[in-house]
Amino acid sequence: MQTTFKGKHFISLQDWTNEEIDTLLEVSFDLKKKFAMGIPTPYLPYKTNFLMFFEQSTRTRNSMEAGIAQLGGHGNFLDTSTMQVSHGEVAKDTAIILSSYGHGIACRNCVWGVGNKYLREMAKWATVPVMSLQCDLYHPMQGIADLMTIKEKTLTTKNLKVSIIWAYATSHKKPISVPLTQALLFPRYGMDVTLAYPKGYDLPDWAIEQAKENALKYDGSFKITHNMEEAYRDADVVIPKNWGSWVNNSSDDVVDDLLESYKSWKCTEEMMAIANKNVMYMHALPADRGNEVEDSVIDGPHSIVYDEAENRLHTAKAVMTLTMGGK
Repeated sequence: MQTTFKGKHFISLQDWTNEEIDTLLEVSFDLKKKFAMGIPTPYLPYKTNFLMFFEQSTRTRNSMEAGIAQLGGHGNFLDTSTMQVSHGEVAKDTAIILSSYGHGIACRNCVWGVGNKYLREMAKWATVPVMSLQCDLYHPMQGIADLMTIKEKTLTTKNLKVSIIWAYATSHKKPISVPLTQALLFPRYGMDVTLAYPKGYDLPDWAIEQAKENALKYDGSFKITHNMEEAYRDADVVIPKNWGSWVNNSSDDVVDDLLESYKSWKCTEEMMAIANKNVMYMHALPADRGNEVEDSVIDGPHSIVYDEAENRLHTAKAVMTLTMGGK
C-alpha cells in the first residue's frame, strides 16, 4: 500500500500510479463503511478546502462540501464570478494567496483549451494540494467514483466488457472530460473497453494513443467503433453519455447539424436487450432524459446511477483525507 500522499495534486488519474489509486479506493471503501455505521471520521479537523467553481455543479460541489464537513473541516465555496478572477486576476496569484489561507484548493474550470492549463498553473504555484473538480480534459473525481462503483458491483474487472458510448443530448455542449478519463483509466484495470461515437465526436489523438498504451501495459483492451449496436452487444457495463465535438469544432453552439444528424444514438430498452443479461447502466449525471436515455432504462433494474453518484462522496473524502492529511 502506498502511504505518502500529503500535498499530492489530483488533476489527472494519469498522474497517479495504480498502487496509489488502489490505496485511494481502499480508503474510499473504509469511509463508506464508517459512513453507513455512523462512525465519525474527523481526519481533517479545522482544515479548510477552497472550492472554486467556474461552472454549475450538484454532485461535485455537494460531495466536496459535505465531505470536508464530515471529515471535521470546512469547505469554502467560491463562485468565481464573484472573485477577482472575473476581473483578470491570474491563477498564480489566486493559488499563492489561497494556499496561505488554508489546506487545499479544488477547482472546476471546463473552458475548452483553458481549464486544464489553469489547474496546472495553480498547481505550479500552490503550496497545498490542488484538486480538479473537472476541467476541459479530465474529471478524476468522477473517474475514481466510477471505478469504485464497478469494483463493488463485479467480482473482477479483468476482461469486463465496458462500453463508453456517445449519446444525443441538447442541454448544453458538454466537456469530453468524463469519457476521456474513463477511456484512460478502465484499461489500467484489465477491462475490455469499447469507445463508440459517431464521426465528428472524436477524442484527442494523444488520449487514444495513451488509452491503447494503458491497455497494453495492464492487459486490458481498447477499441473504437462508430457503430452503436456493436458497442452494446454483449457489454457488461454501458455508459451512454453525450460529449461535445470540441476536438473538431470549438464553437460553443449546443445544437448544430452534426448533432441533429445523430438523434438515433440513444440508450433504449432495445439497445440494452442486446447487451449482457446482467448489464449495468452508468451515467455521471445529470442525464438528458428522453434524449440520452429512456426513463425506463435509467429508472430500471440495470441502472446503478444512484450508487455511482453516492460514491462521489466517499471518493471525494478519500482524496481530501490523503492529500490534505496523510503522511
